[in-house]
Order: sequence, then C-alpha cells, then structure tokens
Amino acid sequence: MKGFKEFLLRGNVVDLAVAVVIGAAITNVVNAFVKGVINPLLGLIGTKDLNSYASCLRGPCSMDASGNVTSGIFILWGSVISAVISFIIIAAVVYFLIVLPMNHFLAKRRTVEEEALEAEVKEVQLLTEIRDALVSR
Repeated sequence: MKGFKEFLLRGNVVDLAVAVVIGAAITNVVNAFVKGVINPLLGLIGTKDLNSYASCLRGPCSMDASGNVTSGIFILWGSVISAVISFIIIAAVVYFLIVLPMNHFLAKRRTVEEEALEAEVKEVQLLTEIRDALVSR
C-alpha cells in the first residue's frame, strides 16, 4: 500500500489526472459549440446538421428515426467533417489559451534570468579587475 500511495501522490500522476478532467470539460464545451453553432451555420448550405450528411455506398439504403442504419451501407461523411471541425476548434482553444500564454510567460522568465546572469557576470568581472588592481599595487 505504501508504494501505491507514493505512486498516486507523485506530482505527474496528479497533474495527468487534472489534465484529463480539464480536457474532458473543454471537449464537452467545444462539442456543444460545434453542434449548436458551427453545424447549423454550415448547414445553411444544406441540412441543419452536418451529421445528417451521408452517402449510400450500397443500396437500397435506409435509416430509422433514431439514425440507425436499417439497410444498405452508409458512409457518414458529415460526422467525419463535424469531428474534424471539433478537433480544429479544440486545438485552437488549447493553443491560444494554454500554449501561447505559457510560451509568452516562459520567454519573459528567460529574459529576466538572462539579465540576472549578465549582471552576475559583470559583477564577477568588476571584482576580478579590482582584485587585479590591488595585486598589482
């Protein structure tokens, strides 16, 4: 039990669990956005929902009211397009709300650390010059 407790309390396991929960929440929000806003907007050129776009590969094709295939072979390319749009939106949200701000923060942090290092190097050089001047006297 001690080893299991140590495994669970390791930082990376907890961080991963938090990331999965946050990712699931973001996925739900993005999927609702795609289904509620994007699909109807794209549906202006055709049906109201991208998921209804399908082609019959082998007929005769028919579906029941709940969307289950009763005969034939359907290619549900509308749902693939919807999934691709969801992926692009999720990737954009992750990039613009997480990756971009983190890169900006890290760049600022690097600049501050580099300035501190430069100041330290100048201080060491100045102390070296003072030491050399005292030794030469």
